[in-house]
Parts: sequence; structure tokens; C-alpha cells
Amino acid sequence: MKVVVIGGTGLIGSKVVARLGEHGHEAVAAAPNTGVNTLTGEGLAEVLQGASVVVDVSNSPSFEDQAVMDFFRTSTTNLLKAEADADVTHHVALSVVGTERLQGSGYFRAKQVQEDLIMESGMPYSIVHATQFFEFAKGLADGMTEGDTVRLPAARIQPIVSDDVAAAVGRASVGAPVNGVLEVAGPEAFRLEEFIRMGLTATDDPRTLVTDPQARYWGAELQENTLLPGPDAHIAETRFADWLARQQ
Repeated sequence: MKVVVIGGTGLIGSKVVARLGEHGHEAVAAAPNTGVNTLTGEGLAEVLQGASVVVDVSNSPSFEDQAVMDFFRTSTTNLLKAEADADVTHHVALSVVGTERLQGSGYFRAKQVQEDLIMESGMPYSIVHATQFFEFAKGLADGMTEGDTVRLPAARIQPIVSDDVAAAVGRASVGAPVNGVLEVAGPEAFRLEEFIRMGLTATDDPRTLVTDPQARYWGAELQENTLLPGPDAHIAETRFADWLARQQ
């Protein structure tokens, strides 16, 4: 089966391509650096020839509100049209647990538009909602740092390693379309401050962490469980402490 992975040279995409290849599928990495650009449409028709499944794990190069909205709206529209023209039978997209609850953030408003376009397209689809990745603990801290202090909302998070996200996306891509959302999360829930503290401590990052009820998560206000998956989520096995130990 030919599976085209949009964003196939990135963190998740490269892992999805490798996993599908190991299982005997023709997995093609599609990205601007391979000649495929979903914003302009360049290379889309060619790469989708003979494809049964398209997996979209691409992300906007800018998180500025208008730029990220333009990226997801334009790239998703172009991609879905090209898939219809190529008789693709399954569209798989990676999104984020809690997207519908995070609409105070420009990034998540854009992700919601992406999901809505997919759902309304008539294309059989599966949307994989993942929790935050282990690898992005420092990036989260950077986005909420003022001076040498990281101000974090009073919320819980259930992070997951990127390998387990790639595995979930791979499973979805070779399965039947669910025409709905599949959730995947790590095995442990932490206070957001605890998760970030573990990540920064592992790299001897000296920043001070505080829980601040007024702090925002990429611009969105959080309730305690906003970032947590529902009861039907697939729970991956890799623990954060074990992953951190391997990094060292």
C-alpha cells in the first residue's frame, strides 16, 4: 500500500515513514525539501499518484496567529482537493488532545479549522489527537518564561514520547477510516509544573518554576483537566522518567 506522509521529514513524519516501511508499505516522505509544497500545491499531484492513504503530520513554520491559520487552512484545502483528484481513500491527520477546549489560542483555532475542513470534506478520515510530546518540555518552558522564571498554569498534563505518537499514527494509517477522533496519551498524568521541572532538571536548566493561575498555555486559559485525554484514549507504555534516563 502506498502511503504519502506530508511532513514526512520531521520528528513524527520520519518515524511514521520508517515504521510503515518496516511493515512492507510504500511510505513516501513529502515535504518542501522533497519537492512537495502543500501551500503552493507544488508536487502534490505527482506524489499522490497511486496513493491509498495520505498522512498529514505537517506543522506551520510560524505560530503567529494569522500565519498559522493561513497555513492550516490553505495546506489542508489544497491537500484534500489533490487527494480527491487522485482517488485517495483515507486521510489521516495528527492533531492535539483538547484542541476544541483551547480555542483561546490562535494556534489551536487554526488546528480546529484544519479538523473541520477534514470532517466536512467527504473524504474518509481518521484524526489522531495526541497529548504533548516529552521532547517539547523545554519548548513549553521557553514559551512561558519571563526573565528567569517559568510561569505555568495550574493544570495537569499526560505527555507522550514521539515514538509512541508515530506508532499510533501508523496504526491509524493502515486501519480502516474511523471518521472520527482517536486519542493517544502517555501512561502518567503530571502537574504541568512537575512535568516541566523534570524536563529542565534533566538538562541542568536553572530557571525558576512557579504555578500561576493567570498563566496561559499558548494564549489559552486552562482548567485542571483541559489537556487530559478522555477515558477511551489509547495509553502508551513509555514513562517520562525512563525516557529522560535514556537521553542522559
